[in-house]
Amino acid sequence: MLDIFRGLKSLVKISHVNTDSPVFRLHYSITVMILMSFSLIVTTKQYVGNPIDCVHTKDIPEEVLNTYCWIHSTYALKSLFLKKVGSEVPYPGVGNSDGKSLDKKIYKYYQWVCFCLFFQAILFYTPRWLWKSWEGGKIHALMMDLDIGICSEIEKKQKKKLLLDYLWDNLRYHNWWAYRYYICELLSLINVIGQMFLMNRFFDGEFMTFGLDVIAHMEADQEDRMDPMIYIFPRMTKCTFYKYGVSGEVERHDAICILPLNVVNEKIYIFLWFWFIILTILTTLTIFYRIIIIFSPRMRVYLLRLRFRYCIWLFQVNWERPSLICT
Repeated sequence: MLDIFRGLKSLVKISHVNTDSPVFRLHYSITVMILMSFSLIVTTKQYVGNPIDCVHTKDIPEEVLNTYCWIHSTYALKSLFLKKVGSEVPYPGVGNSDGKSLDKKIYKYYQWVCFCLFFQAILFYTPRWLWKSWEGGKIHALMMDLDIGICSEIEKKQKKKLLLDYLWDNLRYHNWWAYRYYICELLSLINVIGQMFLMNRFFDGEFMTFGLDVIAHMEADQEDRMDPMIYIFPRMTKCTFYKYGVSGEVERHDAICILPLNVVNEKIYIFLWFWFIILTILTTLTIFYRIIIIFSPRMRVYLLRLRFRYCIWLFQVNWERPSLICT
């Protein structure tokens, strides 16, 4: 397991020069690492075993049946999820399917989980890639290695004076540069909300309220409520295989399939549901904060004074350059 995460450690880099906000870093760093890790885990057989195991007959080879049911999906019966296990049904949703074609719930997502997680990781990194292209290392260049800490005091003062002169000479010339970063933060919010709808479509409209349904199920009596995790990620399903018999007639074989991968999938997506909700709330608050500081000059002044409460800007007359005194 450590080998999986060792290759992803480059996504979490500690830098003294930050060109973005902590919330923005949650999108392209922590979330991308989580999604890539999940994508690798679901493709590793040593952790979850075979993705599907179907009960086969002598007429159908085991590998053939497993491959067919994995490719063509499996199904369960919606009306049987509330039946009593052990007396009425062998497992929630599994039972006699004759004449119940309209009652079937088809499960065809599990083949694409690893690819979907990888695609989601790419989408989360896209705003970071865009901002990195626009920023081009400019902030790091402006720092002039002041973050290294090996400069002498005289050299530090000279570099600080150069930086202060540059900021004063180019006052209000970098507004569009800042707006580009705000656009990237807005894209991050659009992405995480869009990902919720993407996964909701991926799971046939069952994901949007998945976390709330799980919480409600935990608080309710199990006999009175359907388990949403079993309903979306069943461990046992059915598969129908058709073949020609010895007489040339089409024979139907109903097989019961075990999906051990869903034990992992349900944990992954219940975590992602809550994580995406947290990201949405934090990013929304960040966007509101950006709107306030853009349209409220007084708020910008207040925040600067709050952040640099030990520093006093002394502006001399005739619009001369400011001097900065920090106590």
